[in-house]
Amino acid sequence: MNVNDVHERYLRLQNKYEEARTKWNRLDERRRLLEEQIAIKKAELDSYFEAVDTYEKARVLLQQSAEYAREQAKQQIETLVTNALQYVFGPLFSFQIEIDEHGAKPIAEFYVVSEYEGIIVKTKPQDARGGGVVDIVTLALRVALIETIHPKREGPLLLDEPGKHVSGEYVYALYEFLKSLSTMFNRQIIMITHNYHLAQSGDRAYEVQMRDGVSEVSNVD
Repeated sequence: MNVNDVHERYLRLQNKYEEARTKWNRLDERRRLLEEQIAIKKAELDSYFEAVDTYEKARVLLQQSAEYAREQAKQQIETLVTNALQYVFGPLFSFQIEIDEHGAKPIAEFYVVSEYEGIIVKTKPQDARGGGVVDIVTLALRVALIETIHPKREGPLLLDEPGKHVSGEYVYALYEFLKSLSTMFNRQIIMITHNYHLAQSGDRAYEVQMRDGVSEVSNVD
């Protein structure tokens, strides 16, 4: 085999190497994108199951209550969740609970009622406009459960990423609503959030950053 043959063979091998490297880079980028999409969908799924769990607890409360107490609890929950929706999204939103009897067992269903250009739209919370509606309904239901369950639960209200799907235009209304909740029910609110504006709404805020594998906590002025 002469020098030219060796050189030609080397060039062919180099071309194959570059092709393989390019293909690997494309596949690696695709893998990274898929992992990001999986992480996003997993977070959405976790949020969905969290909301479902809250709805189920509210249903159980309504189902197990006596008729008069159930009606009282229903009105309190409807009022609180309606106030939350209107506080954040405006007066065209309300929350309704419908209780039907199935085999002598009361079954509660939840609905968000909204108005668009004079048309009344009634949907399940998870089907309402945008994920932010589900966030607010879930948050308000949690507070309603805490305030209506007997014996009453004392202590602060712990929130993990409240309103994480609420769009930026409604964030100010959300933290004003959280402040009103704290005042209305005389409860301290402790929350974890990535939203800068929500963090600024607190009386005291701390920022946690990871540096070289170690969490560092600092005050936020």
